[in-house]
Amino acid sequence: MRKLFYVLVLVTVFSSCSEYQKALKSEDIAAKFKLGEELYNEGKYSKANRLFAQIVPSYRGKPQAEKLMYLYSNSFYKMKDYYVAGYQFERFATSYPKSEKLEEASFFSAKSYYMLSPVYSKDQTETKEAIEKLQAFINMFPESEHLSEASKLVHELDFKLEKKAFEIAKQYAAIAPGFTKDFNSAIKSFDNFLFEFPGSTLREDALFYRFDSAYKLAINSRELKRTLDGIVQLRKDRLNTAKEYYVSFKKAYADSKHIEEADEMAVTLDEELKKYSTKS
Repeated sequence: MRKLFYVLVLVTVFSSCSEYQKALKSEDIAAKFKLGEELYNEGKYSKANRLFAQIVPSYRGKPQAEKLMYLYSNSFYKMKDYYVAGYQFERFATSYPKSEKLEEASFFSAKSYYMLSPVYSKDQTETKEAIEKLQAFINMFPESEHLSEASKLVHELDFKLEKKAFEIAKQYAAIAPGFTKDFNSAIKSFDNFLFEFPGSTLREDALFYRFDSAYKLAINSRELKRTLDGIVQLRKDRLNTAKEYYVSFKKAYADSKHIEEADEMAVTLDEELKKYSTKS
């Protein structure tokens, strides 16, 4: 009985393969469409895609073209070929602006770009493009059933950009000891981060590390600096700037996990600044 079962399975498989190979070589586009749709519904997207690719040109302008193009586009998405899926869904949306599948195609086109977004440590060009595509979808379909997911995806992508900017600033701070320009670069990068992402969940850390960079820059600064305009009190000015950053940090996050360390640094700053008040 078991042998008979396996025989029937093999016959079915070979019959299916034979039918598929026959369809690939056939000139009958209707037969290709029919089998392609059956394979698509069975989850055999790669095989369905091959058949659809053969007949797409022949169906242009025909009533069945809309359905074919949607299945063709979605087969790429199911195959995780997101580059082509995004492009094909965009073509579908442009070609069939009145289609009942327009909303769905627009969403999966945008989501395809989301799927291409790399980890935060890599170049984020595709992340920015994905945000633009998803935001365009949200604006076009504010009542969509996909709205919640689209908004969640935008939030995830936004955080990647925040994380990227934050880590760049932290990297400057990490390599800065002994290099004044890197302390300055870290401070500037944290300033840019705080301006660009005012509501970031990383804001607390950004304010602290900006203060930390300014503190280390001040403590390690030379006493004076000669310029074309004369001599400036470089160290004193940097100590005051660091103190201002401390005040901004403590005002915003008095209960921060960094507050004890920040308070200790502030005490050191005050001690250093007192030296200037006693100088004649």
